[in-house]
Amino acid sequence: MQEKRFSELEMSNETRMAVADMGFTELTPIQTLCIPLILEKKDIIGQAQTGTGKTLAFGLPILEMLDPHGRSLEAVVLCPTRELAVQVAGELKRLARHKKGVSVVPVYGGQPIQKQLDSLRKGARIVVGTPGRVMDHMNRGTLRLDAVRTVVLDEADKMLDMGFVDDMKTILFAMPDERQTLLFSATMPDRVMDLVTKFQKDPQLVNVAGTQVTVPQVEQTFVEVKPWTKLDVLCQLIDTYNLASALVFCNTKRRVDETVKSLKGKGYNADSLHGDMAQSRRDDAMLKFRKGVSTILVATDVAARGLDVNGIEAVINYDVPQEGEYYVHRIGRTARMGKGGRAFTLVLSGELGRLRDIQEYANTRIKRQMMALSKDTEKTRRPGKHRGPAAGVEDRAEQEAVGS
Repeated sequence: MQEKRFSELEMSNETRMAVADMGFTELTPIQTLCIPLILEKKDIIGQAQTGTGKTLAFGLPILEMLDPHGRSLEAVVLCPTRELAVQVAGELKRLARHKKGVSVVPVYGGQPIQKQLDSLRKGARIVVGTPGRVMDHMNRGTLRLDAVRTVVLDEADKMLDMGFVDDMKTILFAMPDERQTLLFSATMPDRVMDLVTKFQKDPQLVNVAGTQVTVPQVEQTFVEVKPWTKLDVLCQLIDTYNLASALVFCNTKRRVDETVKSLKGKGYNADSLHGDMAQSRRDDAMLKFRKGVSTILVATDVAARGLDVNGIEAVINYDVPQEGEYYVHRIGRTARMGKGGRAFTLVLSGELGRLRDIQEYANTRIKRQMMALSKDTEKTRRPGKHRGPAAGVEDRAEQEAVGS
């Protein structure tokens, strides 16, 4: 596909200035294909891996199509998690910064609803929210959808996985029939296609995922470990590559807390992010990670869908993800917008079969990486002497909800 520059697009001076402020010069493939179609008022089915610039692909044309004299809500973006809602709203706000009277309001659980009520009363032109909180505002009468001209279902597959199907249908049925519906999803299972059939009109398919659903700029490797050497291998990876910004994924909240405690005990600036934390605590952890105060963020998959941090050097799967989809979204946090990155996966011998399934799902190759621990480390971390968080927690960890 021939590269295209933002300077070649027809857009308002306000949007042009915002794009320049954000440092974007060349369009990504999803942006090149989607923006003209959306401006033509076409319904879109966009299939692309995470980190490819989807928000700008739908955000820029939505802003350009807003009625310059309007005051009502014209666009709604539905997201599966509050993290993604915050990320999308933040990017749309930056894109709309030079447009007068364009307010972007995020609505999601975990935040005091009064703040959202105040923002909605002042007038929102674009609402970005999770289905549950959007439904809450609809029931309260604080969110009217009768003038909506564009709706975006961002990461539709994840919303369906999380049980939002009824909420999504209720929200869509409350909108005018004559609207534009834009659907983005990393995968296209039957349940997503069911939404397409019911709520889209002659949609245009935009597929830049091809047969490989992981970003090719990510160097993917795995290290075979024993349970009692997991923490040491993690530390060795951080030290060997001198990682100043690393995102570490665990399958459970308990494993996150234990790993962070152990890393801090070894002198690393580590912080945690998972669903049991209060929203204010999660926001604080994100702010510290963005500013480089904490160099290692250990998280469950709740962060994989909405973590917006530039320059993450590496993603480390401390636990092998239970599904290939989680793997794709995890490693998509690095190598964003065409930059390079690394993804490491720590694998127990009994998990090699699951790793093969992940490779088949993602149609990618994860290369083996050999790492030799010192003899002292092997001795001190054998079971029965000194166990880290990776040892002795396998059974109970499996009882917790994966990706919570």
